[in-house]
Amino acid sequence: MQSMIVSQELYMIPSMRSLTAEEYVEAFKSFLDHSTEHQCMDEFNKDQMPNIVAGLGTGKSTLNILGVGSGTGEQDLKMIRILQAVHPGVFIDNEIVEPNPQHVAAYKELVNQAPDLQNVSFIWHQLTSLEYEQQVKERGTHKKFDFIHMIQMLYRVEDIPSTIKFFHSCLDHHGKLLIIILSDSSGWASLWKKHRDCLPATDSGHYITCSGITEVLRGLGLQHRVYELPSGWDITECFVEGDAVGSRMMDFLTGTKNFLGTAPAALRRRLREALRQPECSSTRDGRVIFSNNLSMIVVEP
Repeated sequence: MQSMIVSQELYMIPSMRSLTAEEYVEAFKSFLDHSTEHQCMDEFNKDQMPNIVAGLGTGKSTLNILGVGSGTGEQDLKMIRILQAVHPGVFIDNEIVEPNPQHVAAYKELVNQAPDLQNVSFIWHQLTSLEYEQQVKERGTHKKFDFIHMIQMLYRVEDIPSTIKFFHSCLDHHGKLLIIILSDSSGWASLWKKHRDCLPATDSGHYITCSGITEVLRGLGLQHRVYELPSGWDITECFVEGDAVGSRMMDFLTGTKNFLGTAPAALRRRLREALRQPECSSTRDGRVIFSNNLSMIVVEP
């Protein structure tokens, strides 16, 4: 009897669990490596950002910038360079709110390797957006910013309306808030609406897209403008059994560690079927491209 119990334990499937902060970093890197997310943001930076930031801080010698959930900082530095080009000679005071210690370390390293960032100061707050908000309120001092950006981070916020309201209140006169979020035309939106039963309970975070954010902004009476940009994510390896890259992609998609190794077979099959649906992805040259379309929302003060 004892030997039977031991043999059963040997073949037990490990239970499903959410990604740790470190595992999320690895899974997110796999996503970035195979998607056009950053290229999509680059296009927005080139075509729209110069006009958006042109009227910031008119006549001021310093521009105060706040990045909320800035990750490893690649997009922050690109925006700072645009600000430098549009406002030559102006000092940029850049503050960052980012809870992940690995991301903060990578951001600092990126700054150390960027000799062109003259006249820019950096202050990192290794905090969640809520912790930062609480800290500001406890201090009683309310620093005002000319430009605040929240890039792909509202999925991890508990109270989205309250968070947007707080950070909007941090804007100076003529300041602007940029929110980047998944578009309603993205495969994520279809997956979350029509195929939510395919996603495990270990997938923590809000299933929110552009319309959910614009609804909040209307409720707060805030004027805003939306820019839609196409983006794709090559998920072909998700359908290749035993593929390490595909496994990390599925972990990112589901927020679950080793999803393909721990999820029940029926759930794995249903999710893969959902991912192939035309509202989620398209096939190009034999590759499966998941729609990762983005919405850039510019909120006025």
